[in-house]
Amino acid sequence: MQTISRQLHPLTPATLPFAPALHVRTFLVPREHDNLLVYSSATVSDDAATIASLGGAGYQYLNHWHEAMFGDDSIRELTGARLVVHADDRAETAERRTVETTFSERHSLGGGFEIIPTPGHTPGATAYLWDSGERRYLFTGDSVYLTDGEWIGAVLESSDREAYLESLELLRGLDFDVLVPWAATAGQPWFAETDRDDARRRIGAIIDRVRQGGDR
Repeated sequence: MQTISRQLHPLTPATLPFAPALHVRTFLVPREHDNLLVYSSATVSDDAATIASLGGAGYQYLNHWHEAMFGDDSIRELTGARLVVHADDRAETAERRTVETTFSERHSLGGGFEIIPTPGHTPGATAYLWDSGERRYLFTGDSVYLTDGEWIGAVLESSDREAYLESLELLRGLDFDVLVPWAATAGQPWFAETDRDDARRRIGAIIDRVRQGGDR
């Protein structure tokens, strides 16, 4: 288990079937009263014993509905984590998983965990910003991910390009120390340490490419 903080726990990586060069991961974010799972992957149920050893999980937060294709309701049965997704991605998620609850607005849960809707990749795509007390981790799902260490976007035919650009601008304005996407190149770091100037530059480069009609 590769760790950059004694507090953030990456679970077992899984190969993305339609992009086998990429691995996706679920992460356990500890909180005082109930830990959280962020993202979903096909290996989460296999990590049930590890999750239990870390104190279990109360909820599983998806970045967007595509993650519901990886993992099933056994995650809830084995870990107790109730599934949460943005209201705009509920219908697609519910075709594959049981959705416990939804949200629609930016808000904080407490314990340093903030929910930040970032529509564009999908209507309900959402980033999560977690302040561990040591560092600030930004979970961006597929809206910004890592390919060979480069920060990349993902504009699909079904994506809303203008909403995506607005969300990238929002992300560019956040303060964080570590980018933690859903996907990263297999065998390479699943995170990117950064600072304000570096993050603004890298996200700005994605914005420029997307504005020029690119999909990454």
